[in-house]
Order: sequence, then structure tokens, then C-alpha cells
Amino acid sequence: MAYKIKFLSKWADFDANKHMRHTAYNDYAAESRLRLFKDYGFDVLKFETYKIGPVLFSENTIFRKEIKLGESIEVELFLLAMSKNGERCKVYHRIYNEKGELSAEITVFLAWIDTEKRKLTKPPSEIVSVFNSLEKAPNFEEIILKAK
Repeated sequence: MAYKIKFLSKWADFDANKHMRHTAYNDYAAESRLRLFKDYGFDVLKFETYKIGPVLFSENTIFRKEIKLGESIEVELFLLAMSKNGERCKVYHRIYNEKGELSAEITVFLAWIDTEKRKLTKPPSEIVSVFNSLEKAPNFEEIILKAK
């Protein structure tokens, strides 16, 4: 089953046209990923303990239907791709408006950075477990890393 989370939109999410501003969709996707980790016991303090954090290589958003001022939204997360040890992964998000209509699709390609060395690193097994808990997208694929 997909990881799902609901949000009540806020005034700051909207533009002068009274529909959700484009960057707010990405903010909710990012918040969903953080809440996923928190729900599995891996909160921000644990990231600090491990001296690790996510780093985005790309973020692609496709807008489908508008979300209007004051609507609630729901975000679903799926695992789209991952390397064998979780060093790289792609997460696919679906954002729905209050009527349940698909409003946006967001795909992020991310890796993990050692926050002290400022270099990409392999994540701890707990992080890999969180991603493995996500439902795999139908077009899931393994990311093959090139040997160094």
C-alpha cells in the first residue's frame, strides 16, 4: 500500500489567482518524505546523529488539476527506483485535491550526503528499510551505479 498523508492547505500556499502556487506542491512532497521517515522512527535528530541527509539531484513536477484556496490535499508516495544499497533512489509523489482528483505528479531523484565530509555516502540500513517499506511503482527499476 502507498504511504499517504493528508494536509490542510494554508494561506501562504496560494497565489493571487487563489490557486496553489507551483512551489507549494514541492514543499508538500518534501514534507511528506520527512514525515515518512519520522513515522518509521527516523526523525531529524536521528539524521543528525548519523551525520547524514538527503540531497536532491532533480525534481520534476507535472501539474494536472488546480488546488483551490482552503482545500485539503493528500499526498501518496511510491518508490520508483533504487540502487542496491539505497545510495540513490527516485520517489514518485501523487498529490490529490479535496475532490480526490490527481493535481500533480512529482518525481525526485535523490542521494545521501555525509554532512561532515560533504560527500555522497551510503545510507544506514534503517534508511534503506524505510524506502523498502514504500509500495513500488509499477514501473519500478533498479538503479545500477557505475564502479569507481
